Amino acid sequence: MVRVMWLPGSTLCVIAIAIIAASACTSTQRPDSTDVERFIASRAQMVERDISDRGVEDPLVLSAMLAVPREEFVPNDYRDQAYNDYPLPIGEGQTISQPFIVALMTELLNVEPGDKILEIGTGSGYQAAVLAEMGADVYSIEIIPELAERARGALASTGYEVRQRVGDGYFGWEEHAPYDGIIVTAAPDHVPASLRDQLGPKGKMVIPVGPTGGVQSLWLIEQRDGQWVSLNQGAVRFVPFVRGQ
Repeated sequence: MVRVMWLPGSTLCVIAIAIIAASACTSTQRPDSTDVERFIASRAQMVERDISDRGVEDPLVLSAMLAVPREEFVPNDYRDQAYNDYPLPIGEGQTISQPFIVALMTELLNVEPGDKILEIGTGSGYQAAVLAEMGADVYSIEIIPELAERARGALASTGYEVRQRVGDGYFGWEEHAPYDGIIVTAAPDHVPASLRDQLGPKGKMVIPVGPTGGVQSLWLIEQRDGQWVSLNQGAVRFVPFVRGQ
């Protein structure tokens, strides 16, 4: 696991160079070292161009996006596209979200180290890795066993500890509630009350809601003065929320 501090502007290049140098010194296989250097440079460019320059400011989010090796969470055929700002297929009809959306949703949660976060839809495991890199205690549910197994392998190989289970995320993971944050990475046609009820008093939920195959809305849901408040964060497009049979 690589941890770096985010510093704005051109300092990003200095950080990337430092990480490249460290990787080159510790690597014993030059081809692999070359790949590491290339991906680190792509990661730095992604964070600056597609995330920071588009308004994401949380230092923890930016540092995590700079640190997590996204190429390890996509199929081999798509590794060279890992840092482009668009979704990529990961099999089973599912996708890994574009980097900007991952960063935006994570920033909306306002994660602090030690927070307990529930993720609905493990998918590739990348979003869970970003949260774990930020110091969150991550619980993640995936309904598709094949994806859950691949994500488990990717998280283990990159050194991120995430509690995982296979199941219907609609009902959350009640035995570990309440959560400081809940993030949903597929779009249901309504907000599941069972998830909202598992939020702590100051918890936040970020969830896309809308029709299958159409444009959806990204919502930030939280309590203010004892009342639930839903704030529309704009239009998005996510894969459908898969339910159990």
